[in-house]
Amino acid sequence: MLIVDLMLPGDDGFTICREVRKHSDVPIIMLTASADETDRILGLELGADDYLGKPFNPRELLARIKAVLRRTRSVPPALPAGQARWVSFGNWQLDRMTRELIDLQGERAALSGADFQLLQVFLEHPAKVLTRDDLYALTRGRDAPPLDRSIDVHVCRLRQRLGEDAQHSQLIRTVRGAGYVLTAQVDALT
Repeated sequence: MLIVDLMLPGDDGFTICREVRKHSDVPIIMLTASADETDRILGLELGADDYLGKPFNPRELLARIKAVLRRTRSVPPALPAGQARWVSFGNWQLDRMTRELIDLQGERAALSGADFQLLQVFLEHPAKVLTRDDLYALTRGRDAPPLDRSIDVHVCRLRQRLGEDAQHSQLIRTVRGAGYVLTAQVDALT
């Protein structure tokens, strides 16, 4: 992680942030004595993950560091197969262009937008335990509100689309106290 002060001698924090973002996704927290709202917005638009004004409580900085690291470390990288049009997993094939699931008998089922996004995340991260926060961030692009359990509902609905019930799911298993995992091997089809 980088903690960058906006007012550095030589290159300023904006320049450093811009240069780092050209080649790295390392988390960045910007610090500044400037109370200007425009500077905060610019820092975030240039790629900073968080922005903290001076003076600040060191415990707040530590809490922000932990929060940013939690968000950036918890999401595993997507697999290259994630870009293929056709993907097979378990007894299913997915056409990502038409968003249709096809079973072994050739029956087609269209997926809703939310079901498709959730399935995409699982297919891009097979055999990796994904927390509710991971799933929320990867499907909605932001952190889950406190105590939000909507991901559980979406996982349940996706399991039903895949012909499984929550108690005996073989494709998407619940890992108690941790999250969910797609157990099937994922293969890109050509």
